[in-house]
Parts: sequence; C-alpha cells; structure tokens
Amino acid sequence: MRVFLILALTPAAAFAQTATPTILDRVQVTATRLAEPARDVPASVSVIERGDGRTDALGATLSERLATVPGLLARDRHNYAQDEQISIRGFGTRASFGIRGLRLYLDGVPATMPDGQGQVSHMPLQFARRIEVLRGPFSVSYGNASGGVVQVFTDDPASPGSARVTGAMGADASRRVSIEGNDQRGAFGWLVGAQHFATDGFRDHSAAERTLLHGKLVFDGDATHASLVLDTLDAPHAQDPLGLDRAQFERDPTQASPNALLFNTRKSVEQRQVGTVIEHGGLRAMAYAGRRDIEQFLAVPVSTQGNPLSSGGVVDLHAPYSGVDVRWSDGAPGATFAWVAGLAYDQQRQDRLGYENFVGDTLGVRGAMRADQTDRVDALDPYLQATWRPSDAWSLTAGVRHSRVRFRSDDAYITDANPDDSGRVTYTATSPVFGIRWRANDAIDIYAAYGEGFETPTFNELQYRSDGGSGLNFALQAAQTRSMEAGLKFARGGMRTEFTLFQASTDDELTVNTSAGGRTTYQNAGRAERTGLELSGDVPLGGAWQAEFALTWLDARFTDGFLACASTPCTTPDVPVPANSRIPGLPRGAVQIAVKWGGDVGWHARIEGAYVGAVRVNNFDDESAPPYAVFGASAGYGFAAGDGDGRVFLAVDNLGDRMYAGSVIVNEANRRYYEPAPGRGATIGFEWRWH
Repeated sequence: MRVFLILALTPAAAFAQTATPTILDRVQVTATRLAEPARDVPASVSVIERGDGRTDALGATLSERLATVPGLLARDRHNYAQDEQISIRGFGTRASFGIRGLRLYLDGVPATMPDGQGQVSHMPLQFARRIEVLRGPFSVSYGNASGGVVQVFTDDPASPGSARVTGAMGADASRRVSIEGNDQRGAFGWLVGAQHFATDGFRDHSAAERTLLHGKLVFDGDATHASLVLDTLDAPHAQDPLGLDRAQFERDPTQASPNALLFNTRKSVEQRQVGTVIEHGGLRAMAYAGRRDIEQFLAVPVSTQGNPLSSGGVVDLHAPYSGVDVRWSDGAPGATFAWVAGLAYDQQRQDRLGYENFVGDTLGVRGAMRADQTDRVDALDPYLQATWRPSDAWSLTAGVRHSRVRFRSDDAYITDANPDDSGRVTYTATSPVFGIRWRANDAIDIYAAYGEGFETPTFNELQYRSDGGSGLNFALQAAQTRSMEAGLKFARGGMRTEFTLFQASTDDELTVNTSAGGRTTYQNAGRAERTGLELSGDVPLGGAWQAEFALTWLDARFTDGFLACASTPCTTPDVPVPANSRIPGLPRGAVQIAVKWGGDVGWHARIEGAYVGAVRVNNFDDESAPPYAVFGASAGYGFAAGDGDGRVFLAVDNLGDRMYAGSVIVNEANRRYYEPAPGRGATIGFEWRWH
C-alpha cells in the first residue's frame, strides 16, 4: 500500500515545483459527443492508446487492453462460447453471458443492442488504435443500460500506404494471426484486415476459433468526412466447459463440468455488420445494419424438458438489427458556448426457435421443436447537451435524453399444453445529467457531476420465468439509477493522475433469481447502492521508465431485503436475502499496477501486477471466490529495416503459477460458480509493417 500512497501524493509534490513548464493536455475524447481535451470533461474518462505497451500479448480479448482502467473489472473467462465479463463501478456483473449494463461502440456504431445487451466478440481488436472508457453520471447520456461506456476506434487509412502482419502463439495451442493493408490517395482512403484466433483451451472441452474481417473506406474532404465500416465474425462450435463447483475447482481446475461433456455444450456465432458515419460542418449522421446468428446447445436435463412449457435445450436465434443517429452540433472545443442535439433510433428482431437437445438416447443433438417466437425491440431517443464556459476557469455542462424502449413478442408455437405467450411492454425514462468543472491552475481540475439513468431487462433476461411458466417475464421493471461523482484531475508534463469519489443509488435493481443448465431467470430486488473511490495515474520515473496504476474500492449492497431461490428447481423465491447484503460478483478492492521501460525502437519491457479481493458468488453470501494477486511480465525489441519496421516479444502470464477463479457465474443454482484462470503460460509474438 505504501507505493500507492507515494503515487497518490506525487501530483502534490510536482505541483509544488512551480518552475516546471506545463505541457497542455492534447488527449481528445468524445465522451460528451464534442471532441475536447480529456481534462476539460467533467467526467471520469480513460484513454488507452495502442502504443502504451499493452499489445505484447496474445491479442484475443479486450480485457488485455483494459488492465489499468480504474473502476473497471474486465474478466477473460477463458470460455470463448461466452463473452467477456466487463463491469464498471459495479454495473454489469449479473450477466452469465454477454455484457449488460454498459454501452459498447465500435467506430461509432453501437455494439449494444437497443434492449441493452452487448458483445465484443466481433471487435477486431488487433486493429484497435484507441479505446475510450467513460464512467459515472455522464454515461446516462447514451441511453438505456449506460452504467458506463466503452468505445473502440480502429485504424484509419494513412498516406503513404502500409501493410502489417502480426502473430502470437501461447499455451494450450492458442494462436492468433492478423493482416492489414491500407492506403490514402488524396481525399480517399481504404483499409482491409483479417484476424484469426484459435485455441485448444486450457480446460477440457473449451476449444474455440474466431475469424474476423474488417474493412474501412474513408473520404476526407475539405468540409466533409465520411467513413464506411464493415465487420464480420465467424465463430463455429466454440465449446462451453461450464462452471465448476468449489470441490471441482480445487481438485482440478482444468476439467469441464460433467454436464458439458454429457450434452456437448457449444455455441456457434456468425455476425455481419456495416456502418457509415458522415460529418459535414455541424451535422453528423450515422447509420448501421447487421445480423447476428446463434446456435447454442445447452445442458438442460432431459427430465426438465418433459415440462410441456419448456422451450428445449437448443437455441436457434437469428437477429437482424439496424439504427440511425443524426445530430447537429455548434461550437468548437474551447468555445464559450457549444451544444449538440440529436435523435437516435435503433431496432432489433429476434427470430427464436427452440429444440430439444436429444433424440432418443442421444444427447447434445437437435431434436423436436419446442419454441417458435419472434421478439422485437426498438428504442427512440431524442437528446440535447450543451456546455457553457463563462471563463477560462469554469465550465458547466448539462444534458437530457428521453428514451422509449418497446418490447414485443409474438408466439407461433401454440399447443393444447402450451398457450399463446405473445405480449408487449414499453419502458420510458428521461435521463438528465449535469456537470461542473473548475480549473484551479494549469495543473489541477476539479469536477463534479450528477445524472439519472435507467436499465431495461434485456430479451435474454425477459426470456424465462422463474415460476416455470412459458412466455416472457414482462413483470420485470426497469432499474432506475441516480449517480454522482466528484473528482480531481492532475496533469503536468508527462504525469497524469485522477482521484474520484462516486455513489450510485438504484431502484428496482435487477438481479439473478435462478441460474441452471444455461438458463437464467431474473427479478427486481428493490433498492441497491454502490459507493466507492478510484485513484489512477501515469507517472514518469525518469529516463525511459513509466508507471501506471489504478486502485478501486467499491462497496455495493442491496439496501432492501428480498426473497430469492437457493436451489433448483424453484418456482417461488423462498429464501430471504437480508438488507445491506453485498451484491455478488464484485470485489471490494482491486489494484492494478504496471511499470514499463523503453520505446518503439530498441528494447522494451513491462511488468504488471493485479490484486482482486474476494468475490461473493451468490446473493446469500455463503461462499466466495478467494482473493488473488497475479503478476506478468513481457519484453521485446523494436527495429527498423529497409522499408519496414517491426517488433518481437515474449510475455509470461501468472508468473507465480497461481490457481484462482478468473471469473464467476453469479447465483448458479447448482453452485457451479467458478470459471478457473490458467496457470503460468508464455506467449511469443511478432509484428512487421511495410511502408
């Protein structure tokens, strides 16, 4: 802890040296939809650039790039049939798959659907040059499920053109190769790339592969900028090892759950997406369309499917989606008054078929049809935001967004024992946000913000009813959150630190009720509260040395008591969860620190460590994943030769070969909560760019 006290006090010591020249912050962010320096925004924003040393890794998951972002917990589940677990300030932990409670964007195009569920599996991370993470009240200006915002921006074409190839190979036959070419001629530019990843998996029954294609066309004229972006994902037959109970986890963390082998649990995903952004003067128009197809084999017991209301154990989902966002803005960065007004509309259809996961005595195959429904969701959101700077020292930013989210389900599978379960529900909310910033001097900014947001249940959370009945759980209410934060930003020369206090109070908190066999039901748990602090920074250590650190303390609790299910089957919650119980899935404390040396040319090295506190795995607080501390290191060499430049590297993860749970499945009814992380493993990689 002493090292963090020293790092926290470093800004004050540097500020006392008034003779040190100040280099103004040139990092531009788009968190408030108007590009401006990060320190001018009255909000907590982190920016991760490609050249910060975090790319000496396998390059398969977003979590590799987000290690030192405060308030954010990114967990690589090492289960590629499911998406990563990402939470910000305690929002997003309840998801057993996919990402909830956060807004995700790729090159300005939503990667979160209008119902609030997102995924990052289709993001071509090897081409990601920049990632922005927005935390706190200003997230609500992005609409439904905005507990935080993660935006990924990929490479743009450049002149002269170049070609780049990168590759990496690690433990468990994990390998990744990426190729990219781009060029810019006058106002027109193009970029095309491909990325392939495959692994045998460190656990039994966890092999997977993914192939991504990424393309971009750009027009950059005197007054008009336009881009067209295409992304595709093919991920066939990713095996799902499921979670382990505590005894299984401690005995052999490499094993798969017996049910995973019995039913050959697996998931196949295909996604195609195209998006365009056109900017002319103060006008910006974005439109996108795509389709995501999923086939998933679950471990639903045959006996459970004997219920005529069961929808089977195989999900066949086809989900086209599209949307537009048009806005007008006026006012350059630093102007006395600037504003933006816009209208967003997003829609998604899910054609969902359900089948039994057996034929006779053969398990893990598609059997008889058990469900046929079409689900639709659309969201309409007008919004307005403005910033007023009465002086160089003060700025005030205020905004409002009104959201209407409509869900509709049309049931086409109707029998004498399975009634028509069609239905619809509409959620509306008005989300105001307000922030104020005071520049105390050239080095220090102090800010505060308040916002009110909401989160609807997603279609996957509406999908199943805990009472065993068929049809969607339209009794679920949207969660309503009031959040506030106050913080201090320090920037002088190459040093940046930020300290933030925050609190978020939620009504109708959404939580897991039951989770078994790949199916999860949800309920509203009354009020919840998340209180915490964040401390982060980049500190030059002299010469070519640099340190990064992030410390997060979070107290997240259900302030109301409620009833929940403690076992399966369970159709009526009957076990009390006392008031002030901790929200599961969240550590109280987390610390990340990294020290790096070197630059792009010559030798470079990085060593990093992470501590994550104990994580409660269910609402009843009778079991926890133990705390852990892990360390990793990497070293590499950058060089130039002829018409190109490149680098090679070696990285070692989990230097201490520690066994720990990298993620947990919250409230898993069979107590299979644990998803183990691998032991010590080495990765070697290379990059070469032709100019």
